[in-house]
Amino acid sequence: MRDIDLKLKAAQIRKGIIEAVYSAKSGHPGGSLSAADVYTFLYFEEMNIDPKNPQMPNRDRFVLSKGHTSPGLYSTLAHRGYFPVEDLKTFRKYGSYLQGHPCMNETPGVDMSSGSLGQGLSAATGMALAGKIGSKDYRVYALVGDGELQEGQIWEASMFAGAHKLDNLVVVVDNNGLQIDGKVEDVCSVYPIDEKFRAFNFNVICVDGNNFASLREAFNQAKATKGMPTAIIMKTFKGKDVSFMEDKAEWHGKAPNAEQYAIAVSELDAKISKLKEEGASV
Repeated sequence: MRDIDLKLKAAQIRKGIIEAVYSAKSGHPGGSLSAADVYTFLYFEEMNIDPKNPQMPNRDRFVLSKGHTSPGLYSTLAHRGYFPVEDLKTFRKYGSYLQGHPCMNETPGVDMSSGSLGQGLSAATGMALAGKIGSKDYRVYALVGDGELQEGQIWEASMFAGAHKLDNLVVVVDNNGLQIDGKVEDVCSVYPIDEKFRAFNFNVICVDGNNFASLREAFNQAKATKGMPTAIIMKTFKGKDVSFMEDKAEWHGKAPNAEQYAIAVSELDAKISKLKEEGASV
C-alpha cells in the first residue's frame, strides 16, 4: 500500500480511537494514538491475515501486551474488516465484545487476551516457539509499552527468546516516553532500551514509529534477520495527531469531554480530507 494511503487509514483509525473512548467515557487514548501507525502498517501491509477467516492456521499472530490501549487495536480490526466500525461505540459497555482489555474468546481478530502488563510478551514468545517446533512459517508480533518494560517478566521472556533464537518473533516497543505517572525516565527509567535488548541477543532497530517508510524498512530488516529475534524500538508521540493530547501524560487514561471530543474529531476529519485531496484512497 502507498504511504499516503496508509496515512489516510491511520487517520481513520485514530478517529475510531477517539469515538470509542468518548463513547465509553473512559479508556486509554494516549498510547492508542501513538501506536496507530504501527497498527496500520502491520494490519494493512505487513501481516499475513484474513479478516474473513480470523483463525486461519498459518496466519501471523499479534499480541497487544500493553492491553489497556485496546482502542487502537479495536479500531484497526474494525477498519480492517473484522467487525463493523460502528461497534466501536460499544467500547467498554456492558455486554459488548469490545471490553477494556482484549479477549481472544470474544473479539474477532484478537490472538491473545491481555491485561496485566508484562505478560503479553511471554505469550508471544510461546507462540513463536510453537511455530518453530511445528515447522510453521507464521511470524509473531508483540507490541509493548516503554513503561511496561519496568515489568520483570518482559526481560524473562526476552532472555528466553534470545536464548532460543526465535527469529520469527518481533517485539515492537512504543517508546512515547510517557506513562500514567509522568515521564518514563523520571518514574523508573528503562533507558537505554536498545542496549538492554542487545544484551538478550536481539537484533535491535531504532525507528521513527510515526513514519511509514521507516517502519517498512525496519520490518523488512526483521524478516531478513536469521538466528535471533528482533526488537523494533519506535520513537513516537503520545496522543499523536490530536493537538491537546499530544505528548501529554495526563491523556494516558482518560476520555475527552464533549468539547474536547469535537475538537479531536474536527482535527482528524481535517487531516482525512487533506489526505484525500492529495490523492489518498483506501
